[in-house]
This record gives sequence, C-alpha cells and structure tokens, in this order.
Amino acid sequence: MKYKTITVFTNHRDADLVASAMFDAGAGGVSILDRQDFFDLVKSDVIWDYVDESILLASDEVKVSTVADIDDGGFAVRLAARLGEMKEAGGIAYGEIIEDEIDAADYENEWKKYYKPIPTKNITVVPTWIKYNPAEGERIMRLDPGMAFGTGSHATTRMCLDLLDVDGKDVIDVGCGSGILGIAAKLCGAESVYMCDIDAQAVEFAKKNAELNCVDAEIECADLIAGERTADFIIANITADILMRLSKDIGKHLRAGGKIVLSGIIDSRLDEVAECYGREGYEVLQRCAQEDWRALLLERRQD
Repeated sequence: MKYKTITVFTNHRDADLVASAMFDAGAGGVSILDRQDFFDLVKSDVIWDYVDESILLASDEVKVSTVADIDDGGFAVRLAARLGEMKEAGGIAYGEIIEDEIDAADYENEWKKYYKPIPTKNITVVPTWIKYNPAEGERIMRLDPGMAFGTGSHATTRMCLDLLDVDGKDVIDVGCGSGILGIAAKLCGAESVYMCDIDAQAVEFAKKNAELNCVDAEIECADLIAGERTADFIIANITADILMRLSKDIGKHLRAGGKIVLSGIIDSRLDEVAECYGREGYEVLQRCAQEDWRALLLERRQD
C-alpha cells in the first residue's frame, strides 16, 4: 500500500500556520521537522538519551508534511487555496507544495523518530517506544498515537493539558483523536470520561490508548451534538471554525457551574471565537498562549 505525501517548506515562525492550513484542507495529521525543536529539547528538563547528529547539520528551513489517500488529487489544490488566503490575510512565508509517494511500511516507522516525552503542568505524555524514568509523584501517560492523531507535542494539546481541573468531575472530550485529553482527565482524577470523534480510526487508537493506561472510559464514533450526554467539564481541541459552529449547541451538554476548554485557535481568530461564545452567555475565565496558538477556559454565566 502507498500513501501520497504532501510537503511544504517554510520557517520556524510560520510552521504552525502551514500545519493549520493542512488541517483546514482536510489533513488527518501533520508532522513538522524543525531543527529548532532539537535546541528547545536540549534547553528543557526532559530526559533524553541520544540524538541523530544529522539534525545539527540541517538547514533552518522547516519541513511541514502530511499524508493523503493516493487517489486524493484535490488535497494539494485545497491546500494551495488555503495558504493563498492566509498569505493575503496576514502574511505567511512558504515554498512550493511538493507531492510524492511513500510505502506504508516506511512511513509507519519513520514518523516515530520525531516524538519525545511531553511534560505539562498536570501530566507527562510518553510515547510507548521511549524509555522514561518519571520523577517521584509525576503522573505518566503512555501513548501510541498512530500515524495521524498526535502525542501531545502540539501547543494546542499542551494548553488543554495545563488547563485540566477535573478531579471528581464528569468529563467530555469532543474530537478526541488519540484520546490523550480524555485519558489525561481520568488519570488526573475525573469521575468519568466520555470521548467521541467522527473518525473511526481515531476512536480505535483512543480505545487502545485507554486500555494501555488502564483507563475506564466510554469512547465512540459519534457527533456529540447529536446526543444528550452532559458533563461538568468539556474539552474541545479542534479548529476555530468548528468551535464557533459548536457554540450554540454545546451548552446543552454542560451542567450548571461547568466549564469548557476550547483550543486549536490561531492567534488571529481568538477574539472572534471569544466573542462568539460571549454572545451565547459564556465568560472567559482564562486565556492561554503558546507559540501562535491560543486556548480559552470558559464558564457559562448564571441567568
């Protein structure tokens, strides 16, 4: 079996924006190869054993890649259109869109090279293939993300992990992907966790990761809005456009006094999302920023 790979070269500043354009064009997952990530790792407190020295010789150019079905001829067209819109709106530097093919076996092993333990305020996410010695009292989540659903390294996910305040609460994770946020919530003391995603493959990875961490959670392929489930704490790490579409209906799933974490928001869309939820009666309790991404902690105002 073969995949189609789509690659765009950019710079450190604009890499996340190119990745966002790929998601907008329909990508299930994106990888960013950036030499700066290595230097950030060296400065951090994360335990690591070795590094491929070829990274030190790489250029400052950043490689942003995704994969698509071999028969999806329209992805590059959609991506080019979205990048063009972003460039016109605020300026973004990128090169040509390069398409290639790769065998499934090669891809499934290659992507693992670029993941590392991710320490956050509440929990440390460790890919299953990495040896890691936790500090005393440190919460650990072992994760096998699959090829397209993330290990928690992205700023949007890290902010959600930092904002988890779920001890004793019932939690909903909307668009759960690999299950990282829902599993983290359970490991951080949530009473119950419900995870849903419209992607069946994501749901399968989430179920495997929950089992890997001995977490009891209900996980299903579903659209939250179509159901009647309620919770004390809702997490939605998606995209600004989808978050705004959820704003009118997500409240029926939130109990009195409950809170919502919204993430996946590019800086330039933050006010738009906040105003959208403000019109629906939500108050912003906290705004978080990492790199070019933003997250909101919201509470519905009492009538």
